[in-house]
Order: sequence, then C-alpha cells, then structure tokens
Amino acid sequence: MTIIKPTHKNNKLSANSSANTERSLAVNLMAHLVVPTFVLDAECRVLIWNHACERLTGIPATELIGTSNHWQAFYKNKRDCLADLIAQHRVNEVSEFYIEHGNNTEPSYSLYAENWCFIPRMGVRRYLAIDAGAIYSDDGELIAVVETVRDMTLQKEAQTALQELANRDGLTGLANRRRFDDVLNAEWRRGTRSLQAISVLMIDVDYFKHYNDTYGHLKGDECLRTIGKIMGTIINRASDLVARYGGEEFVVILPGSSIEGAKVVSENIRAAIENLVLPHEYNDQKFITVSIGAACTFASRETDPAQLLAAADAALYRAKEAGRNRVVLQTETGSE
Repeated sequence: MTIIKPTHKNNKLSANSSANTERSLAVNLMAHLVVPTFVLDAECRVLIWNHACERLTGIPATELIGTSNHWQAFYKNKRDCLADLIAQHRVNEVSEFYIEHGNNTEPSYSLYAENWCFIPRMGVRRYLAIDAGAIYSDDGELIAVVETVRDMTLQKEAQTALQELANRDGLTGLANRRRFDDVLNAEWRRGTRSLQAISVLMIDVDYFKHYNDTYGHLKGDECLRTIGKIMGTIINRASDLVARYGGEEFVVILPGSSIEGAKVVSENIRAAIENLVLPHEYNDQKFITVSIGAACTFASRETDPAQLLAAADAALYRAKEAGRNRVVLQTETGSE
C-alpha cells in the first residue's frame, strides 16, 4: 500500500480548510439561534443578522448585511445601538442612550441595557433587554461586536402593572401616600438642580367624619371617589400629581408653580367641589365643601420637603379655623 505523506503546503491548505469550516459552522449556528442576534464588524457594518432577528424586526438579513442600517430595525430615527457604542469605543456615552444599563465585565468588553423600542417594520412597541460583547484578536484588535436582544415586553408590562397597583389608592384610583412621597422627593431633587419653585396643596373634606356618621361609610367612599375624580380632571399637567394622603385628605404637587399659580388651582378645586352640591346636613352650606392650604418654596439643599408640607398643613389648619370652604396661602415669608 502506498502512503502519501502530506507536504507542508498540504498542511497549510488543510489548516485553512479547517478554519473555514469552523467559521462556517459558527455562522450557521448563530444564524439559527433562538435568541435574536446580530454581529457588526469594526466599522459597524452588519456581518450576521440571524433568523430570530428577522422574526423580531420583520427585516430580512439580505436588506442589512454589509450595511450600517441595523438601527432601522429598532428605531424610527437614526441612533446608535449598544453594539455601535462598543465598536466605536464610546461606552462612556451609554447613559445618553439607555436609562437602564451596566457593564457585564471589566474592562467594558460587554454591556447590557434595557429600553422601549418601536419596531418600525412590525408597527409594535417592545421592551428589549440587550447584551453586547466585543470580540478581539490575540493582539487586541477589535474584530467584531455581537449583540443579542430579548423581548421582555410581557414581563415589563406585568412589572409596571404591579408597580402601578402599589402606587395607587384602592378607593379613588389616585396616587397613594407612597407615590406622593416618592414624587415629592424626586421633584425636590430636580428643583434643587434647576432652582425652580414647588407648590403643594393640602386639601381636607370639611366635616367628613360627620358625613360618614350621617350617610354611612359606603356613601362616604362614594363621596371620596367623586372628589378624587374631580381633582384628577383639574390637575392635568403631566408634571403635576394629585394623591390621596389618607382618610379624607388629599395632596397636590405643582412643580414649577408659583404661589399665585397654586392659588388659582386651589380655587378651581374648591369651586368645582362646591358646585357638585353633594348634600351634607351637618355642613353650614348643607353640601360638601373642602378647605385647602397652599404653600410654595424653592427647593434647596438647606431645606427639605417636610418643611414645605408643614407650611401647607399650617395653611390648611388656618383655613379650617377661619370657617372652612376656603383657600389659605402660606409662603416662605408668611401667610395670607
């Protein structure tokens, strides 16, 4: 039997053939992964756009391979994806593109992020969890960046619904005390940075205990729901918040509002509830009314939200002492 010994040239051809086979296998495996995956080269051109990516975005690989148009799969307007930031050595800018983000490894060879995307081709909004990692050669040269995308929409919607329940008052549907505290603290921090005023209204239903005693707790609950609904229609700026503070007390946050603006809103609320003419025999007016205390201040590091609340509460106390069904203002320098 004759044995042909491989020459050096044959060895090299065999090694190249083996490497090509491995690359082909890797590409085929990635193409059939159930997780949406795409790969960019060092110039941010698409090398691989797998079948799962096609199903998620509705864009076939043939439209994207060799281009830098992968952003069109996830956004209406041009913007960088996570893989682009790694390929362009701009990982320090990730917070400009994603609220939820972080490093998977150090140094920043791998990043993760989460955000809502509108998938243009499919016409749907999806919450995506994204991982992107760099592939480097032995000498440290960037070869490619792999990005995987997971559709977490159902999980995010369930989480949001649970958070919404946790932050809502079960009776009125308004924000609850917990949500109020969170928003006030957040607005205080924002106000400290922007030097803007913050107004707070504290609202109390006049003689509500007597209302419950006279008409029963079911009618009392109905009354609070009605009042909450009225206030929800009046407080309609996206930045404002109306909440049930507890019992028959409600609170309103008006970021960026002066005391004059707070007075206008307070009077609108008071008049709207008075105009409901909900019967209340114990009340002097014979119908439901509210008393309102309003306070305004500029947020600063030297003060805290508790002082603003105390000022609004003091103004509310004076409104009730003065005869109820009225608005009393209290600012940093005193009361009106």
